Amino acid sequence: MSTSSNSEHPSAQTQQPLPDTMALRIGRIQARMAQACARVGRDPAEVELLPVSKTFDSNAIREALALGFTRFGENRMQEVAQKAPLLEDCNVHWVVIGSLQTNKAKEVARYASELQSLDRLELAEALERRLQLEGRTLDVLVQVKTSTEDTKSGLEPAELVPFLKQLSQYPSLHVKGLMTMAVLSDDPIAVRKCFSQLRELRDQARQEGIAGISLERLSMGMSGDFELAIEEGSTEIRVGSAVFGSRAAPA
Repeated sequence: MSTSSNSEHPSAQTQQPLPDTMALRIGRIQARMAQACARVGRDPAEVELLPVSKTFDSNAIREALALGFTRFGENRMQEVAQKAPLLEDCNVHWVVIGSLQTNKAKEVARYASELQSLDRLELAEALERRLQLEGRTLDVLVQVKTSTEDTKSGLEPAELVPFLKQLSQYPSLHVKGLMTMAVLSDDPIAVRKCFSQLRELRDQARQEGIAGISLERLSMGMSGDFELAIEEGSTEIRVGSAVFGSRAAPA
């Protein structure tokens, strides 16, 4: 009597999982973005996905470029300076999202197309000087601190309107909106409050009618909380490993 091994029966074989490609990961994120928009009656086209490429190499960025992305978030100017020459043949727009020291203004003025962490006049002055030398302008978002954590940077909410009024002194800086980072918490109520506060601050600042200041954009929401941010009015979410995969090095 002959015997049959399990390998002869397709039903007994273990199916291999599908490869976790960048395109699939982005598709899952976009589906969640659309669902969050649907819950509050927003158009998904109102919310942009900013891939955060910190710690990922130029090859990973090229893969994202092939999928239609051109803007990439980076925390450290040292990384931007290293990657930019490797991607000179590509249409890459570097978006600085990390807290910035004034001595990095030269690199920002040279490489970046946008800064999302402007939070003090000293930095605005340094950027203005360098941008004038480079003959460039820079889109900026003002970072506001909406959590109580000491590790978070940004203006105190009460300082926002006076700060925005002072920015009119710096014509090379084009203020497009606000940015925040929510409290690191498992409590969705606490996280949501950070996002709703930024939206309310934006609305209050708009009522001031500050000349030359556009506050159309709200950059808020990351991998763990972007759905709450979208429900509270975010126009851009900043997502890293959920786009690029697990990081090989500490962020």
